[in-house]
Amino acid sequence: MILYTQADFEAEIKRLTSGRGVDAVYDSVGQTTFDKSLNCLRPRGYMVLFGQSSGPVAPLNPQILNAKGSLFLTRPTLVHYIATRDELLERAGDVLGWIVAEAGAAHRKLESRATSGKLLLIP
Repeated sequence: MILYTQADFEAEIKRLTSGRGVDAVYDSVGQTTFDKSLNCLRPRGYMVLFGQSSGPVAPLNPQILNAKGSLFLTRPTLVHYIATRDELLERAGDVLGWIVAEAGAAHRKLESRATSGKLLLIP
């Protein structure tokens, strides 16, 4: 785990990927991490900015995305992914379906005493 408040995550990502960069970055911090997050991407990589806990990102010249390797940038908002009731039900059904499937397996492991400590379900 790389904590952006304790380490230079851009340098660490470059080291771990031999300079290649990563396929995608999911950034919930915003202003503080935005530029370094873009720098962590490989050519044609995806940046998903879904929060701004450190403040909003400054306006961006789209040519920066080109210069850094034809990058893709999105700023999704939940309401656009559940615009209709059918979309909401479909997406919620997917997520809850994953949890149900994992919950059954988790209960079987608990019942057979195949686990110790806490058991975490991750969809």
